[in-house]
Amino acid sequence: MTVTRLKIFGLVAATVLTGLSAGVARAQEKDLAAEGRALALQHCARCHAVDRSDVSKLPIAPPFRTFAAKWPVESLEEALAEGIVTGHPDMPVFQFEPEQIAALLEHLTEIAEKPKPQ
Repeated sequence: MTVTRLKIFGLVAATVLTGLSAGVARAQEKDLAAEGRALALQHCARCHAVDRSDVSKLPIAPPFRTFAAKWPVESLEEALAEGIVTGHPDMPVFQFEPEQIAALLEHLTEIAEKPKPQ
């Protein structure tokens, strides 16, 4: 092979590998988000809407899809690790492991409402 063909082959191979890596990363994010959704259903759906279109069972409980508009999602990491405590008695204290936190944050990011065009 000539040097030019080797360069072209290298560029094609790099492009294919990059595409495969991106596909694997998206699949891992989806799996992580699915784990986060499962945790939200288990621990939070009693009060909160935890998907893109459901309604919170407890009216004062904000839907998860609105969290990203109210707070930077990554800022919730510390609260989830230390234990979320609120000023009202209806919400139990939750404390999650790092893997669970990553999953919940991925789910929140995935379902976040997009800003409405003005």
